[in-house]
Amino acid sequence: MDYILKIDCNDEKGLILRVSEIVFKNGLNYVSTSEFVDHENERFYMRAVMVGDVNLDEFKNTLSAFLPRDARIFCEEIRKKDIAILATKENHCLGDLLIKHSSGELNANIVCVVANHDTLKPLVEKFDIPFNLVSAENISREEHENAVLEVLKKYKFDYMVLAKYMRILSPFFVSNFPKKIINIHHSFLPAFIGANPYKQAFERGVKIIGATAHFVTDDLDEGPIITQDVIRVNHEMTWKDMQRAGRNVEKVVLGNALDLVFDERVFVYENKTVIF
Repeated sequence: MDYILKIDCNDEKGLILRVSEIVFKNGLNYVSTSEFVDHENERFYMRAVMVGDVNLDEFKNTLSAFLPRDARIFCEEIRKKDIAILATKENHCLGDLLIKHSSGELNANIVCVVANHDTLKPLVEKFDIPFNLVSAENISREEHENAVLEVLKKYKFDYMVLAKYMRILSPFFVSNFPKKIINIHHSFLPAFIGANPYKQAFERGVKIIGATAHFVTDDLDEGPIITQDVIRVNHEMTWKDMQRAGRNVEKVVLGNALDLVFDERVFVYENKTVIF
């Protein structure tokens, strides 16, 4: 079997040697390894792909005994992740994920889509994915989020993806899925908030538009960044041209971020990420 091992802990001398000895003594062999030391925070990071047969609980317990007390150890058999998607009305990010899922390019299984409008129901049902409408009309945010949580209880998933889900999540909702919610949003210089950010960008004459994928925290759009990208725009483009270009960037950035997360290449420490 193939396994992925991830370790992050306070840096000490001999960590790679210690880990390697335990790996080999347990009948495993490396396929690939990557290491990084954050000298500013004296933090050690390691990601390894291994092959062999092992009792994972015993292996992780042995590692824990020989690593610093604060060590965070992740080790599991390589598998596709299960994801739930939250959406509203925009179809570009969701459509891209549905197509990749259908063609086998997405390293994940989409177990459900939950939306506060039924606009995207016909699209989702074309791919035989369960669509769940949880309307937010005439109810409070708390009531709506509780209704969404009740729907999500029906499904088992590793991550939640916000595919242009245009609602702000409360700290209570986020606390149910710590570091497990991934969001995509436009990121302009300067940043524009509110309705129609692409039109705002056009009116300000921006020269670069882009997108940021990040983990969701209590601070709006300020969670650990997974990946970003930008493209150049110019005066010949209308705001609708900018919107189309920006949406392409959004779906590409979201797709790249999900590839990194699902492949277990992302470490989160405080409000930053280390990515192999």
